[in-house]
Amino acid sequence: MVYTPVNCLLEDHNTRPGQRSLSASGIRPSSPLADCNATENSSFSDDSSFEDKSGFLVSLLFGLGPLLGGIILVAFALAFHLQHSILMGMASGVAFVLAVWRPLQLLASLKIGLFSLSLFLIAGSALYNMAAASVLRLFRHRKSSINEIAHSSSCSFSALTLQSFSACGAISLHALAEGLALGVAAPKAYGLGRHMVIPVSLHGLPRGAAIASCIFGATNSWKAALAAAALSGLAGPASAIGAILAGIDYSGLDYLMVFACGALVPSFGTILQRALKLEARKSILGLLMGIGFASFCLMSTRLVCLHTPYCNSAPEAVT
Repeated sequence: MVYTPVNCLLEDHNTRPGQRSLSASGIRPSSPLADCNATENSSFSDDSSFEDKSGFLVSLLFGLGPLLGGIILVAFALAFHLQHSILMGMASGVAFVLAVWRPLQLLASLKIGLFSLSLFLIAGSALYNMAAASVLRLFRHRKSSINEIAHSSSCSFSALTLQSFSACGAISLHALAEGLALGVAAPKAYGLGRHMVIPVSLHGLPRGAAIASCIFGATNSWKAALAAAALSGLAGPASAIGAILAGIDYSGLDYLMVFACGALVPSFGTILQRALKLEARKSILGLLMGIGFASFCLMSTRLVCLHTPYCNSAPEAVT
């Protein structure tokens, strides 16, 4: 049903007889009703354009969370002189929580059945294994033993370094899936999406910490760790802007998220196995620390969403 302003209808019905004679003589004067409709359409178009522009700007802020998570992790690691096994354990713990958080929510809310959930998890895991094997075959120049860590400044990469970068790729895939959901919600969100920055940043902290911990443990370079965390923060905004431009809806994004969670399991499972062979006790300590940190951040996001309207438009992406 189309609603027309009352004043437009009154002006149209109160047209003077002289104007009707002009129409009868072949002259077509401008209709007040058409003018009002054109004004309404122009206003609607301007509002839609403003929402899209605001969504673009807010989407760029969605990358703050991973960067802050990387800064927190690097500062913590430098202050307490954390070793490789602890860092890898922490990265694996965070990745484990990220991998099970959303699938368990979907399963508990009956949005996805157990069979479909298992199918997409297995598919994501299988795709990651194939991609990681191809990368290792392509770039590996020498074999690395269990105790070898990439401290050298040579151009060759150890297997551990390549596995770390592959694991970061799996987390970036997870960020892309979340970014699509945020892009769908940002233009229509409370406050045009700017209030979503708070829960989204909290939600992105563990992802940045996992990447920084993984790269710092593999390369022993805090600069590389911060750079990787910052780059990973671009994945969410990029996919959010793409979702806004494409005008997609939320249908099917839950399956993509489960698929991305499936890729996290083998990526950090391999890294954790290597860390356990180095120092089992420190690796387990790091694993527990990572699980605790990720759970705290995600639960904090959940509390923010429960007690504020910030997540009403995108609860699937940030809770």
